[in-house]
Amino acid sequence: MTLKVEILGTGCKKCQQLEANAKEAIAHRQLDAEIAHITDTMEIVKRGVMKTPALVVDGKVLSQGKVLEAKDIEPLLPA
Repeated sequence: MTLKVEILGTGCKKCQQLEANAKEAIAHRQLDAEIAHITDTMEIVKRGVMKTPALVVDGKVLSQGKVLEAKDIEPLLPA
């Protein structure tokens, strides 16, 4: 099963860093994942996110308003 990972944010440096860290965590865990970057403000708000960047895995918001390191993202990913 492919994991669906989304980064919500305007595309700023912090958003890009969170995406890079998520990719690193996914690669380290050797998971099959599809990564998308959602930049549409209305879509972000519709998902209940008020602070960006946000990390969403399989439709669940796991963090918002901070850039998690890869080591902090790994435990949040499903086994």
